[in-house]
Amino acid sequence: MVPITDPRINNYLMKLSSEDDRLILGMEREAKKRDFPIVDRLVGRLLYTLTKLKNPRLIVELGSGYGYSAYWFAKALGRGRVVLIDYDEKNSKKAQKVFQEADLKRKAEFRVGNALDLAQEYRNIDILFIDIDKHQYTSAVKSLLPNLNRNALVIADNALWYGKVTGKSRDRETLGIKEFNDYMFRHKEFYTTIMPLRDGVLIAYKIT
Repeated sequence: MVPITDPRINNYLMKLSSEDDRLILGMEREAKKRDFPIVDRLVGRLLYTLTKLKNPRLIVELGSGYGYSAYWFAKALGRGRVVLIDYDEKNSKKAQKVFQEADLKRKAEFRVGNALDLAQEYRNIDILFIDIDKHQYTSAVKSLLPNLNRNALVIADNALWYGKVTGKSRDRETLGIKEFNDYMFRHKEFYTTIMPLRDGVLIAYKIT
């Protein structure tokens, strides 16, 4: 495993990124207690900023967990909405409770089931956020490419996969991430970069 960010840098950034939103703090505490994977606050702030800049009408999330990343999206939304898709109904119910408390439920749609299948129902997607099983990332983009608006953003978490992308790991998840990164960087319809923040965030701009 290769460190992506020096812990001293991460601690410095976290100190700068103070937060007083009790719902965000609550979700972060729960993630730490349960060892539940979330994008974490630094990536959340990035999602918020990208949403403000993009001003999307439709965000579709593949793998929403209990709503942490979607909450950052929703806080930044103007007239748009975010679709939270997760396979676990318990996660969806927790997310709905958080959004209800934050008075953001009007900006969200909650779906339970197979993310790739359900996402096909949506057209003119402005931001596609991917955080499902890593071996499914490439399939997700390929299948949803016709559903993306021109100038859409594709954002994917875990693009550096704990640094395993630099080694010789042959497990399915690592190979899936490496395939996805190669695909996105070589695809002529996307301009792609990866930010080495937390576990790596891929951001791709759809050119055509």
